[in-house]
Amino acid sequence: MKISYKTKDMSMTRAIEDYADKKFSAMDRFIDQNDQSVLCEVELGKTTRHHKSGDFFRAEINLHIAGKDLYAASEKEDLYFAIDEVKDEIIQQITSHRNKTTTLMRKGALQIKNMVREWTPRRWRK
Repeated sequence: MKISYKTKDMSMTRAIEDYADKKFSAMDRFIDQNDQSVLCEVELGKTTRHHKSGDFFRAEINLHIAGKDLYAASEKEDLYFAIDEVKDEIIQQITSHRNKTTTLMRKGALQIKNMVREWTPRRWRK
């Protein structure tokens, strides 16, 4: 999986990049390793140039998996908390998408099985 980083109104330090790499490498367990078309775009930044009050760090992730685009965003007071939250949200979306496709395949297989049962003579059935 390729991960590309983009920053807005801040500089990307080595510590931030290492932390993000460590957190987003957890997604490898949920993504097919043979699929080379997977692309992960991460944007980190500040929402304001000056800190007065409220959430001001933002983390966004766009994940392109085999015909499906997934997106998650988070705003927190701490950049590391924003990265953690966006990682959890995107993993939840990946597992939800994977479960939906598995369910669709099982429904299709069940329909085919029922059609074959209707076509076979009764004496061949067990």
